[in-house]
Amino acid sequence: MEVQIQIVGGLLLVLAIIHVIFPRYFNWREELAGLQLINRQMMQVHTFFIALTVGLIGLLCLTSAPEIVGTPLGRKLAIGLAVFWGLRWCFQFFVYSPDLWKGKTFETTVHVVFGLLWTYLAFLFTLVALG
Repeated sequence: MEVQIQIVGGLLLVLAIIHVIFPRYFNWREELAGLQLINRQMMQVHTFFIALTVGLIGLLCLTSAPEIVGTPLGRKLAIGLAVFWGLRWCFQFFVYSPDLWKGKTFETTVHVVFGLLWTYLAFLFTLVALG
């Protein structure tokens, strides 16, 4: 189980780093230009802090897998992470519109890959939480 937590740590670090390309990939300069300054900056700041949080969770998983798996505090942390990633899974399938990916090869691939990732994360942290 510790190896799985370390693998998750690496995946989450990669996911955090991927956030760096979001502004350019999603053309935020033009897309967000029409927003009020507060909304534009909230989008940018929240994206930064999501990436930071995901990266720190990844770092924690890489450096503290035995503690996450083998201590009461680690299992409590795993409960929170299971809920977090489980909710992220729900948003993937019930909040994002299928219009964003249906009929588009790349977007469908991304949708499926991230759906599988959220499933893996929620399932793994649930197993850890249950001891």
